[in-house]
Amino acid sequence: MTESLANFFVNLFGSLNGNIIIFLISLLPILELRGGLIAASLLNLPFTSSFIICLIGNILPIPFILLFLERIFAILKKSPKIASILNKLEAKSLAKSKDITKYKYIYLGLFLFVAIPLPGTGGWTGALLAILLGLNRKKSFIAITLGIITAGIIMSILSYGILGNIIN
Repeated sequence: MTESLANFFVNLFGSLNGNIIIFLISLLPILELRGGLIAASLLNLPFTSSFIICLIGNILPIPFILLFLERIFAILKKSPKIASILNKLEAKSLAKSKDITKYKYIYLGLFLFVAIPLPGTGGWTGALLAILLGLNRKKSFIAITLGIITAGIIMSILSYGILGNIIN
């Protein structure tokens, strides 16, 4: 699914510079750095600069989510239709909280949740869960950032075939 979405955005933004494309993809929820690295690989962009661009693109929204999401949700929930949508999003996200709270050290759980590149995990969801669980924002930011870096390493191995080059 991530590869299909990355392909879609590569085609959509095709007239833009490849670095801008992967930066924009990495900013987006769901795709994040994982989609950005896949897109970078599809665009045959150099690994090192692509990794850094995708990393910055994925980390950039996290402090804003951690600082302002509660206020934004409070404002948006004044509309009953939007409140219904946000309540469903919160419930769906909280259902994933067991992946974080099962660890004695909750920030380790948050790190692992973000680090393992599976659908529905990542920096955006990790930040949302940190807010919903009332976690410390600074510690959450560190755990999420380390998780994004780890996910980037995993996705680099998959996207760029580094593992295949090492084995051969």
